[in-house]
Amino acid sequence: MTAIAMLSVAPVIEESMAEEVAKAVAALDEFDVSYETNPMGTVIEADDAETLFAAAAAAHEAVDGDRVSTFLKIDDKRTSEGTAAEKVDAVEEHLGRAAKRERER
Repeated sequence: MTAIAMLSVAPVIEESMAEEVAKAVAALDEFDVSYETNPMGTVIEADDAETLFAAAAAAHEAVDGDRVSTFLKIDDKRTSEGTAAEKVDAVEEHLGRAAKRERER
């Protein structure tokens, strides 16, 4: 089984959150997970939901601040071993192209 999650951890502050978000991402290295960070959060993959919960809790605790906002959305499809990359591949197959577009400036 593969469990996939979208995790977003951030201090509630006015200035840049990059340093604190980096601490949250670094905390994931202590767990048996793979992850990919994007501008809106981090996609995490693990063998089970319990590992995702533990990794997310560690990421939450790694952020300093009087107030920390954490969002965790888990997809725990128990009947298959599909990965996050395979989910994107399936969408791209239907699109007939890459599921990414650079914004024109």
